[in-house]
Amino acid sequence: MRYALVLALGTALVTTGMGFTAAAQTKGPPVSAAADSSIPPAGWKRPRNAMGQPDLSGYWSNATLTPLTRNRRISDKATLTAEEARAFEKIWAQALAESDAPTDQSESTAEVQAKLSSSKLVEIRPDFIAAGGDTGGYNTFWIDPGMHMVEINGVYRTSILTTENGLPPPRKAGAPAPRGGGFRDIYDSYENRSLGERCISGFGRNTGPPMLPNGYYNNNYQIVQTPDAVVIEVEMIHDARIIRLNGTHRTDGLRPTMGDSIGRYEGDTLVVETTNLPESQQFMGSWKNLKVTEWFTRLSPTKILYRFQLEDPEMWDKPWGGEYTFSTLNGRVYEYACHEGNYALPGILAGARQKEKEEAEAKAKAAADAAAAAEKAQPTAKGKAKSGAD
Repeated sequence: MRYALVLALGTALVTTGMGFTAAAQTKGPPVSAAADSSIPPAGWKRPRNAMGQPDLSGYWSNATLTPLTRNRRISDKATLTAEEARAFEKIWAQALAESDAPTDQSESTAEVQAKLSSSKLVEIRPDFIAAGGDTGGYNTFWIDPGMHMVEINGVYRTSILTTENGLPPPRKAGAPAPRGGGFRDIYDSYENRSLGERCISGFGRNTGPPMLPNGYYNNNYQIVQTPDAVVIEVEMIHDARIIRLNGTHRTDGLRPTMGDSIGRYEGDTLVVETTNLPESQQFMGSWKNLKVTEWFTRLSPTKILYRFQLEDPEMWDKPWGGEYTFSTLNGRVYEYACHEGNYALPGILAGARQKEKEEAEAKAKAAADAAAAAEKAQPTAKGKAKSGAD
C-alpha cells in the first residue's frame, strides 16, 4: 500500500473532530474491543434472550480508526483491501508507540516540540500530540481510539458515512449552519455552553442519536434489554439512553436531552426511531425536524452492525447515513468521573463580561468625546455668526 494513501486516510481522521481514540500500548494489554471478524463462524445462529428478543445485551465498544467522513483526496475509493487496512493499522500502532516513549528530561521544550513535529502521530492526528506540544494537546496516555478499521462482512470502508463520496450532503439553500454547542450567544450564560463542557452529556456524539465514536476516549457501552425497553449505558459521562419498545412519540412538546426514542424488533434487528431532539443536540445544523432511524443487528459472536439514517426535509434533499460495527468489550464499563468542579466555566463567563464592560466603556468614551468636541466647536460657530452680523 502506498504511504500516500495511509496519510490520506490519516488526514481524514482529523476532518470531523469526531474521529477515534487509543489506549497506551506500553502498559500491558488494555481493556479494548476485540478485533474478530464480523463474519460468523460456520453454524453460528443469532442468539435470543429469555424474552425471545434478539440478544444484543452485554458490553460493547465502537472505538475505530475509520473516520466519519472520507478524505477528499480519495473520494472515489469507498473501500480498502484487507492488506491496506492492516498497513494503516500498523502505521497507527507505530506512531502510538513512538508517541508513548518517555520524554528525555534533559531536552528543552523546543527540542521536544521539534521531535513531536516530526512524529508519525502528528502526521496522522496533529491534535493527538503529547503534552509539551501545542496548548491543549492531550498526552497520548489518555487517548483510546481503538486499533482497527471497521470491517463489515469482510469489507473495510474508508468512512463511516455511506454516501457516494463519503461526505455529508450539501444543505438546502437557507438551511441553518451547524453551531458549536447548539446555541447562539454561548458566552451569555452557563446554560448556553455545550453539555459536554458542563459534564452533563458526552462531547461528540457517543450518546447520539446517531451514536458515533467520540474522537478521544470512552467509546464503551452496556446494553440492557427488558420486555418494554432497551437501555444503552454510555461510558462517556455515564449517560443512559432509554428506548421505549412498541410505543408512540410524545406529543406534549417536550424535547428530552437525547430526543424521544421508540423501538421495535423486526426479525433479528432492533429498529429505533428518534424525534423531538433539543437544540442543544443539533446535528450538522438539524434538530427541530430531525428524524434519526437506527438499526442494531448481531452479525457474529463479537460484532453488532449499527446503521443510522438522518431525515430532515428542510435541511437535506434526501435521507442519508452511515454504518459501523460495535465490538465486544473484554471487560466491563467503569464509572466516568468528569471534572465536576469545572472551575474554568466562571472564568469563561467572566472574560465575556469583562469584554462587554470594556466595549461599553469604549462606546461611552467615544460618545463623551464626540459631545465634548461638538460643545467646543459651538463658540467658534457663534463667533463666526456674530462677525457676519457686524
